[in-house]
Amino acid sequence: MTPAPIHTDGAPSGSAPCFARARPSSAALLRTTTALVTTALATAVLAGLVSVPQAHAQDGVTLPELLVTASRTDAGVTGASTTVITSEEIARAPAQTLPDILARAPGVQVSNMYGGVNGARATVDLRGFGATAMSNTLVLVNGRRIDVPDQQNIDWAAIPLESIERVEITRGNSGAVLYGDGAVGGVINIVTKNAVNAPTGAKAEIAAGSYGQVEGRGSATVTSGPHALALFANAVRADGYRDNNEYHQTNAVADYRYTQEWGSVYLNATASDQHLGYPAGRRVDPWNRVNQVATDPRGTDTPYDYGNQQQASGTGGVTVDLMPGLELIVDGGVRARTQQAGFFQSCFDFATNTSVGGCAQSPLSYFDSTLVTSSVTPRVRVDTNVFGVPWKATAGVDLYHTDYDSPRSLFDGATAIHSYDLDQTSLAAYAMNTVTLFSTTDLSFGGRVQRTDITATDSLDPNAPGYSGPTCYPGYGCFPGDTQANPLDEGKTNTAYHLGLEHRLNSVVTLFGRTAQSFRVPNLDERVGSSPYGTPSNFSLKTQTSHDYEGGFRVVSGPLWLQWSIYDMYLDDEIFYSPATFTNVNLDPTRRYGTEASASFRLTDDVELEGSVAYTRAVFREGDFAGNDVPLVARNTARVGVVWNVIDTRLVFSGDVRYVGSRRMDNDSANQQPLIPAVGLVDVKLAGKLDRYFWSVSVQNLFDEDYFDYAVASTSSLGTYNAYPQAGRTFLVRAGATF
Repeated sequence: MTPAPIHTDGAPSGSAPCFARARPSSAALLRTTTALVTTALATAVLAGLVSVPQAHAQDGVTLPELLVTASRTDAGVTGASTTVITSEEIARAPAQTLPDILARAPGVQVSNMYGGVNGARATVDLRGFGATAMSNTLVLVNGRRIDVPDQQNIDWAAIPLESIERVEITRGNSGAVLYGDGAVGGVINIVTKNAVNAPTGAKAEIAAGSYGQVEGRGSATVTSGPHALALFANAVRADGYRDNNEYHQTNAVADYRYTQEWGSVYLNATASDQHLGYPAGRRVDPWNRVNQVATDPRGTDTPYDYGNQQQASGTGGVTVDLMPGLELIVDGGVRARTQQAGFFQSCFDFATNTSVGGCAQSPLSYFDSTLVTSSVTPRVRVDTNVFGVPWKATAGVDLYHTDYDSPRSLFDGATAIHSYDLDQTSLAAYAMNTVTLFSTTDLSFGGRVQRTDITATDSLDPNAPGYSGPTCYPGYGCFPGDTQANPLDEGKTNTAYHLGLEHRLNSVVTLFGRTAQSFRVPNLDERVGSSPYGTPSNFSLKTQTSHDYEGGFRVVSGPLWLQWSIYDMYLDDEIFYSPATFTNVNLDPTRRYGTEASASFRLTDDVELEGSVAYTRAVFREGDFAGNDVPLVARNTARVGVVWNVIDTRLVFSGDVRYVGSRRMDNDSANQQPLIPAVGLVDVKLAGKLDRYFWSVSVQNLFDEDYFDYAVASTSSLGTYNAYPQAGRTFLVRAGATF
């Protein structure tokens, strides 16, 4: 028995609409949306003929961007709560990893199972999904999905921080119209830099810090006439806070642009390689007087567990200005990922309730998976006036194909016990429109129809090492062994819509609101774990759907920026891991609701203050756990930050104080186990730039707080759990130069 998470392929998500409504058939919706896209294209041509030139557009009327070259949204969706984190904010933040930078945004919660080193495999949660946040928060790079058809977390560290131009966070499920399934809690779109309009130059830096961390970063831009090339690379090595937490990561990004008056051609390529040791949890068992969190938080009882991951991607496209106000974008891409992970017998002796030093390296399981996703995503962008009314629109077609192979054996080199094969194709048509009415009101509306076809098979080899067959015990009866899953071949049509409104009361205050519907298709590991051990799985789970509502306001007045919103989300058939049956199930209806507020204020030319606060509730609405909190969701989070240019750019201080309230442990849907304690963390940074040289000294967890943000509760023993301690006070020193 391993004191690790009591489930490895569980996941929560789903809920019911607040009122029933008649829905047209899928075929009718497909025809309707196809007609919508066709109409958008036809209207665009008409608009080009009757449009008022931009110089004569209505005074003072501007519309939010719906599309940039690499991304479909610039600052979110009309009517939604949005946050944009710029490259300048990333550079000056005391946080050193992308998940920690995201955690500074209101309502974003982050948890770590792997020591938190460089943000590797962290879970980033928008609007309270806990253990299944990864499947309910859609992550994009330059508007393209990072497919995760299994339960492996996003590799945030595979994206060099230096390569990021901005991060766009659009909360709520309206992003499903533009990007498809999985955008239930929200969308995080990471837009990378390019060299267009940038001077030729280079940048290099090195870093060293606590727990043996060393890092090198490099970037270069080369421009010549219409040609622009940007290169980014970094390499990180660290021992990690925990034993068996060694981490190696190398990344590279290349972006090429060719720009002419008629449009542009762009190519983007990425590659990364990662090794990470899995230290597993520290056991707390009051009944046997075991508390490894207190006595040995940095230790491990899994000294041999590990995970490796290699990724590569290529994206290419062309943009063509068909006529003033009408742009055609045709692009496609391929992303490949391979993963290897080995798990071994725990070194915790349950007979004596102690860790055993020098335990044997006895294998438990080995995973070796390959994922290849290809996509073609043509679309049109409209930015014009129709009969004097400003209108922006994006309409297009998304075609994604994913092939996922995952042989699972006892150890590396052994014959696979199970060989899972998933083949998934999704074809969608969508359109999003924004029009300005009366020069003060932006109305946004759009819809998506998506057909998803899935085939899933399992090949079981009873002769493979480690196969567990049926077993009979005298006096106790027979127990079923490992079984082969039944094949799945199904197709489903799902729909999403968005309706949003923004009204400018005056030059200072803007009101916004929206309603939307979205959906999420189950991933492979959820399908594999949809039946109890010994019972053949049929990979069958229902598609999760959600309806949400949101309203709020923004204030922009001189040095002050303020945003506040309140939301309510109802989910049906949420996909969730049940600790009662040890399987993934579709839940009875659930609900998310809460409020988020953020503000920034420039106190002086040299001092800027930032702050945010959020109240997040995630509850079971019906069923055995009705009224209980969904695990791993803190109700209260808050942050205060400051940036102070002490001596212009030569000496800059930045600091963050973050508070994360207590939350239920994973597996504790019954709400009976201890809470993950609340924690307050302080991060600070001193940085400076002189001529072409720059430096920084940062300290995370300044007051050396002992804490953990992820724990798995026992399903049978009250007060017993496995916790994943995070690093104490951590230092990092950087220095570099531009050329």
